[in-house]
Amino acid sequence: MHGTRLGFATLFLAAIPAVALAQVDLRKPAGKEWLTIGGDWHNTRYSTLSQIDPNNAKNLKAAWVVHLGSGLGQKYSMEGTPIVKDGIMYFASGNDDAFALDARTGALIWQHLSHIDQSINTVCCGWDNRGVAVGEGKVFVGQLDGNMVALDAKTGKEIWKTSIGKWQDGYTITSAPLYYNGTVYTGIAGGDRSARGKLTALDAKTGKELWHFWTVPDPGAKGSETWPSPNDPNPVRAKAYLHGGANVWQTPAVDPELGLIYFSTGNPGPTAGGVGANRPGDNLFSSSIVALHMDGTYAWHFQQVHHDLWDFDCPSPVILFDQMYDGKLRKGIAEACKTGWIYILDRTNGKPLIGINEKPVEQNPHVDSAPTQPYPVGDAVMPQCPQPLGSWVTKCIFGAIWDVPLLMSPGGNGGVNWAPMSYDPQTGYFYATAADRPTSRIAQGSGKIAPPAIGAKYSGTLTAVDSRTNRIVWQNKTPYSIGQGSGALTTAGGLLFHGEPDGNFQAYDAKTGRLLWQWQTGAGADAPAITYEIDGEQYVAIAAGGLSIQTASANGDMIWAFSLRGNPQHQIAQFDAPPPPPSGVSFNFTGLLKGEVPIAKTNAVKMIDYAFRPSRITVPTGTKVTFTNTGQQPHNAAGADLGGWDIGVLMAGQSASVTFNKPGTYLYSCTPHPFMIGQIVVTGPEIASAPAVVVESSGLKTGGPIAMPSPQPQ
Repeated sequence: MHGTRLGFATLFLAAIPAVALAQVDLRKPAGKEWLTIGGDWHNTRYSTLSQIDPNNAKNLKAAWVVHLGSGLGQKYSMEGTPIVKDGIMYFASGNDDAFALDARTGALIWQHLSHIDQSINTVCCGWDNRGVAVGEGKVFVGQLDGNMVALDAKTGKEIWKTSIGKWQDGYTITSAPLYYNGTVYTGIAGGDRSARGKLTALDAKTGKELWHFWTVPDPGAKGSETWPSPNDPNPVRAKAYLHGGANVWQTPAVDPELGLIYFSTGNPGPTAGGVGANRPGDNLFSSSIVALHMDGTYAWHFQQVHHDLWDFDCPSPVILFDQMYDGKLRKGIAEACKTGWIYILDRTNGKPLIGINEKPVEQNPHVDSAPTQPYPVGDAVMPQCPQPLGSWVTKCIFGAIWDVPLLMSPGGNGGVNWAPMSYDPQTGYFYATAADRPTSRIAQGSGKIAPPAIGAKYSGTLTAVDSRTNRIVWQNKTPYSIGQGSGALTTAGGLLFHGEPDGNFQAYDAKTGRLLWQWQTGAGADAPAITYEIDGEQYVAIAAGGLSIQTASANGDMIWAFSLRGNPQHQIAQFDAPPPPPSGVSFNFTGLLKGEVPIAKTNAVKMIDYAFRPSRITVPTGTKVTFTNTGQQPHNAAGADLGGWDIGVLMAGQSASVTFNKPGTYLYSCTPHPFMIGQIVVTGPEIASAPAVVVESSGLKTGGPIAMPSPQPQ
């Protein structure tokens, strides 16, 4: 049996208790309920429940599993954290459809379909929703069309809707909102679409905007001196702050006693990847941790990467914690980053609790490199230098990029991406999941194209880091890049829960890292897990629906819940394992793939969102190859070797053709998404009277009015 499918044919209403309106104090870790995305206002993702422990974890059984019937398809990801309040589980799919389920049985209470425009094409990194917020009898859902919606928690009916920004201008919402003290806080995506970042506060009763904080300051405001002047004679520089990125990808944390709200920001715009000369300066408040007073005014910041050229921002949620340093109990804030480091600061003032040293880094005047970068004292959770690969020039973290293709680590998809850390006050450890993904890099402003690093090895790490020293306590190597995805959940029972892209949901001993139990969910288990208790029984739950990017794990629409008792009515078996995502090697060609046919017969190569399936196809000289973008995201195909051809950016439905008149092997990739690659082998005699490559493009040329998306998902 593959669970309950939620559809109109099987729709029924379960009893729903009265929804409490009073704000619950979430300064303490989660207990019987999971009331906010991070479990508490500190985002610790730690629970005081202890019924399930290292001795009995092996006895975990499926209590229920449901199919939501939403978010099915290649463009969708399942990244949401469920919320559990008063026995009800609230969740949103990658299509922003919201659901209320009986947390004991999985029975559907209500569903609210978003009906969002399916032609939205400014979503950065696949269609996803990282969760909802609950408060005042409402469920708050951010949408990919830039709207925040409040639903009635009893019925799912819409109460109000507020636009945070237009998706046509690049503004979309992927992060989960935070409800706190009558206010809903939301970040905004869109830095990879030339949108300007902000945190917005809305009145929970009416949806009216109370304030917003621009993460790229207005001229004259604090931090504006780190951007070009609006009077700069270069028009691109003069408007840089209006397209400066620095988006808020995650749910903030709150310290009620200090009266501060904390979040981190994304990389600066117009784009990462070496066009820094368009935005000289440190580019505050991009790639930073920012603290605001509850009225939206600035308190402090700490910039983790100055003038970010590598997409080294930190989309993982910040964590608030208390710990002893030099014999004194200090109020800390920590965040894991794509750089591979965990940054540990005093949350009262933003000063390092463990040393962070400014060190000189390699310079290149073409990109206006920052002279120094912050280096935290402690261990990185993944390699910061790539392994040698053939004739590639390799560089370590913060290496200068210009017009020579480089193999670098971390890559923009490396380190800790949006996967949330957990903090366990029992062990004093942070738990982080990271990706080791060496990346081919070249500056977009150099006019050169970087070929994919075929043969570079990918992997991941699951790491426990001592908060007192920032040193690794234990580390498990994983075959998959897990910097995005499930992250970590820890409990007072001494367990760490984590989902893998191959579908396995796992329990580890939090002290030692020993694997104790796993369960095959049938799709990529890439969403964060939660735990809760009903009638004395502890449950652990996770959504399994895969990621459309980076790991390219199997799509699905399930939510699973487990307990030691399992389902008393019938035993639920593990699902069949889905096709595993790629692991081990970044790119490799092994010949004609099963089911592929020569381009000469089809006259088309379909560009699938975030997944050029490695195609090695043979055509005779003189063949015109037509490329069609059948997805929703902008893509191009650019020759990485012979000819240096580029069809330009294709929007959904656009096509362009390339005629190959010279024999050879032509490797191509999508410039903004270099993990999408293909290869065309041209045979036969050269057509001497014709150019080697002829491009007939209906697409928009690179650097045109459509902003090129960053290759690095958040």
